[in-house]
Amino acid sequence: MSDLAYRAFIEDELPRHELVGEQVQQQLLYYPTVTREPYRNQGRINDLVEDGKLARDLSLPAIDAEHDRFMLCGSPAMLKDLVGVLEAKGFDEASSDRRGSYVIERAFVQK
Repeated sequence: MSDLAYRAFIEDELPRHELVGEQVQQQLLYYPTVTREPYRNQGRINDLVEDGKLARDLSLPAIDAEHDRFMLCGSPAMLKDLVGVLEAKGFDEASSDRRGSYVIERAFVQK
């Protein structure tokens, strides 16, 4: 599965890591999803968050801006869509001088 380049590392190696393995086993919920190939989880992340499927599949309560935090990283178009979903649910962006319920990692270069 070409879209899941780090899957083996996250699922197999990270839980056995000598420094963080125990914490990973207790706290990390890995939900690989793709949009272009058949796979057990399919769909765009913004759709999965918006309709609650992500939370349901992970046996978690619906997302809540009072208790949940997000760190977003992706293409500008994906970020725009996901920010719209989160803000419609009451989430707000954090900055260096203000606490918020999501932050954006701006690693992609826009042309």
